[in-house]
Amino acid sequence: MEDRFAFLTEWYDPTSALLRRYQLFYYPRDGSVEMFDVKNQRIFLRRTRYDDIHQEDLFIGNRVNVFSRQLHLIDYGDQYTANKLGSKKERTLALIKPDVVTKIGDILELIYSSNLIVTKAKMTKLTWSQAADFYAEHQGKPFFNNLVQFMSSGPVVAMELMGDEAMSIWRGLLGTSDPAVARREAPQSVRAQFGTDGIKNVGHGSDSPAAAARETEFFFPSTIGHGPSNTAVFTDCTCCIIKPHAISEGLAGKILNSISAAGFEISALQMFNMDRVNAEEFYEVYNGIVTEYPNMVTELCSGPCMALEIHGTDAPKTFREFCGPADPEIARHLRPTTLRALYGKDKVKNAVHCTDLPEDGVLEDFNMHP
Repeated sequence: MEDRFAFLTEWYDPTSALLRRYQLFYYPRDGSVEMFDVKNQRIFLRRTRYDDIHQEDLFIGNRVNVFSRQLHLIDYGDQYTANKLGSKKERTLALIKPDVVTKIGDILELIYSSNLIVTKAKMTKLTWSQAADFYAEHQGKPFFNNLVQFMSSGPVVAMELMGDEAMSIWRGLLGTSDPAVARREAPQSVRAQFGTDGIKNVGHGSDSPAAAARETEFFFPSTIGHGPSNTAVFTDCTCCIIKPHAISEGLAGKILNSISAAGFEISALQMFNMDRVNAEEFYEVYNGIVTEYPNMVTELCSGPCMALEIHGTDAPKTFREFCGPADPEIARHLRPTTLRALYGKDKVKNAVHCTDLPEDGVLEDFNMHP
């Protein structure tokens, strides 16, 4: 019998302002999809081949685009799908400490190469009391004050990672908590490469499913509030968005490394999903100006993207030059070292969006980092 995966999904219908529920069926043999309208109990989309969804995109909490509808996967549709796709899937918190935030590109590269997906990410600056709350289990231990002091001394990057046995894979990537021991026992580990001592040891990883749930909730609350705020400064800055296709191709680490190597400071970073209405509003300036506008909107809301605040003198102008021409083919001929030349595919999937007008730098940045 042919494999078929089923998910319960929600789609926000902007016309009627209603959440509509569909069953989404995915057939891995030929990459086809089918949709069933739950309320009206009828087929909504007959089985159709659709190349823009892949099996690795199918996990609870993710958003996928099917013919311009952004579907939120909220549950498995049957036990077979839950057993087949959900049994070993775990979520864990990865926290990058202040001493290696500048190495975030390298660390993302390791995460992607270990078949883990980054589902949430945010650069933040913890207050002393927030850091003390996060490490409350260590209260009373001799290193507690030094640890809290260090964790509130500069920006950190919190990420939710997802994948098969994500907790043990991330802790394995980190290596043992003492970098000196890590250098002897696991020289390829992150702590062996970048760690200094038992406190300045690159990162933190959840040690149990309960800890992962609690620690992820601390940075990315599912109910009220936003958790610790992001680090956007809104001065001498411009906005860069790593587009969904580049995130799903695992290019985020390489792009961040290229940005840093070119001398730009990444002063804020946040990952999020954009819905169609917000994407249309964000790109409104291009409506009627560039023929790619509808496809640009579809790409921007096709999956998670990563918003960056780029800080520096005359940042909108110098960073726009570093991104290169909007068409990657032209960029490869004229400006082969630019971001779009290196990582873009076509005029829509051109790796990054950057602010076009200097006066829009702070405005776009605020829209991305409210």
